[in-house]
Parts: sequence; C-alpha cells; structure tokens
Amino acid sequence: MSRNSLAPGAAGLHLVSDLPLLRPDEQVFTAMLDGWRNQQLARNLAFSTIEGREKTVRAFARHADAFPWTWSPQMLDEWMGDLRAVRGLKRSTLRNYQGAVCSFCNFAVDPAYGWAATCEERFGTHPIQVVHEWNAAVHVEVAEADAAKRPFTQDELQAFFDYADDQVTKVRGRGRKGWLPAFRDAVLFKTAYAFGLRRNETRMLDTVDFGRNPEGPEFGDYGVCYVRHGKAKKGSPCKRRSVLTVWDWSAEILQQWNEEVRPLFATSGAGALWPSERSARIGFSQMNTRFAAYRDALGLDEGLDFHSFRRSYVTHLIEDGWDARFQQQVGHDYASTTAIYTCVSSDFRTRTLRRALDATMEAALRPARRA
Repeated sequence: MSRNSLAPGAAGLHLVSDLPLLRPDEQVFTAMLDGWRNQQLARNLAFSTIEGREKTVRAFARHADAFPWTWSPQMLDEWMGDLRAVRGLKRSTLRNYQGAVCSFCNFAVDPAYGWAATCEERFGTHPIQVVHEWNAAVHVEVAEADAAKRPFTQDELQAFFDYADDQVTKVRGRGRKGWLPAFRDAVLFKTAYAFGLRRNETRMLDTVDFGRNPEGPEFGDYGVCYVRHGKAKKGSPCKRRSVLTVWDWSAEILQQWNEEVRPLFATSGAGALWPSERSARIGFSQMNTRFAAYRDALGLDEGLDFHSFRRSYVTHLIEDGWDARFQQQVGHDYASTTAIYTCVSSDFRTRTLRRALDATMEAALRPARRA
C-alpha cells in the first residue's frame, strides 16, 4: 500500500517498518501519539482538546509504568482509584480522563491504522482496549457541576461591583500605578454579567464586537454584543450569537471605557477590548486572580466563580419578569440547558406561587359570584 493511500495517523506514515530503532519502546509510543494527533486533526478537533488528551494518555503511561501494548484494565482501575482517593478529582474529570484513554485505545487497536500489527511485529504483543462499561464512569446527570456553584444574589453582585469600583478610586487616589488594570477589570466583570458571557467569550471581545440595535436606539453604539468566540461543539468552529443589551448602565460603562480609559493602554492599538499593560489581550490568570481577590475580600463563598456572572444574568432576568424564551441570548439550544443556570430566590418562588394560587382561587370563585 502506498503512503498516499494511508489514513492520517497510520503507522506507515510515522515509522519505517524495516528500520531498527535505538529506543524502540519510546520511539514507537511517540510515533503512535503523533499518529493519533494527526487522526484527531483530520476530525477537526480543537488543538486544546488534542493537547489535553495527549497529556492524559502520557500521565496514564507514567502511572502504569508501561507502554500501550502492555496496558490492561487493571492498570486503569488502579490509576482511577489513585486519582479519586488520593488526589480527590471530581467525577466529571475522571470521566474525561477515561474518555481520552478510551479514544487512544480505539485508535491503537483499529486495523486501519496498523499500530496493532506494528506492535505485534516489534514487541510480540499488541494494544487492547482497557476502558469498558464495567470500569468506566457513566454520564447520568445532565449537569455535573459542583453543588457549591451558584449565581450571585442581587445584594452580593452589587457589593462585588461596588468593591471593584472602590479599588479603582483607592489606587488612583494614592497616586499608585495599577488603577488602569483595576478599572479595566471592573468594567470587564460588569460586561460579563450584562451580556451573560462565558469567561473566554468575555476575554476575546474586540472593540468592533458591538453595534446598534434599531429597536433600542437609547443604547447608542452598544445595543448589540456580537459574540464571535462562543462555546464550540465537538469538531466545529466557535459558535456565534448576538446578545441584545438589556440595561442602560452597560452601554454607559462601555462607552466610557472605550472613549476615555482604554486608549491610555500602550497596547490598545491591537483592537482587543481588554488590553493588558504588556500584551494586546488580558490573560485568564489575570481575570481569575482579580476575581478571587475581590470575592475573598468580601467574604463571599468559593462557590462563586467567574461563570457565576452568567448564572446571575439568567437568574436575575427571570426574577425580573423577562420571558424565558429571551434566555436564548445565552446561546443555549434547549430551554432545559438554560434551566440548569436558573437558581431563583425563595422570595421569587413564594411570589410566583402566591400569584398562581390567587389566580386559581379567582377562577374558582368567579362562577359563584355570577350566580
């Protein structure tokens, strides 16, 4: 078979069968991982997904102290037990690790790629599938997030934003450097909440990602937020969506940021909405560090994270009486997904129940009144 007819990731593309190797175990394993990478690239998977899976497989190989052609289900069981009992990893993380190992084994044993035959020829054995239904975690619940994860209450959110504004005033009042990043992060947090954005969606915004809404002229140039880096489905590009502006204050803070403060950054010419002092775009570590510092300073619990802005956006709009169908703004295909984010307060549930009971009683008494 010619090399041109081989599938991406096949052994014939990464190893010369009749050539002796200095370190055959390591070299064949590396070539196998390179082939798996090419196979995943052909499936159009994200680079981050591919890199994460490779790290997982290498971690399993180190723990088992064995190469794929000698792996067994017992080795996987021991690794999973160590990860859960000693390192305390979450169920969803363990299932992702199992999925990575399972995908690699499926690739290694597939005769179309020739790795099983190569291992048999060189080592006298071949890889097998070590992840089966009896030793793999089952995905039962739709939402597997930590129970501590929740949205902000209205009071908590206001306190968080007030604290972020106070830090800008304090730093600038002392004549110290750092007020520009503090100002940027305060507006960034408010924008994430105002449009119900994920962390990466917020980070990847550019100045051109806002426009006018003909039905909302009062918002000016910030009536619509065009999200270009939405969460992608497997093997697909980033999902785009348009988010309509809801609150007047969100347009006001964005206008002030773009016209008065953002140009003061030396790196603002690149077009990113949130530049840093040394690069064109803020990093995740900066966002996470600032958020955690403000949260801890206010004594809020660790269940609140950056994604809580998105949870709060959904919850607060529902509590304020917005139509549930408007929640399509967050980019969910199904209402059941949005419902996972909705954690309305007990007061809201009480008021809703009271209205329903009053309406029921009114309907029941209406015939008697007519009589």
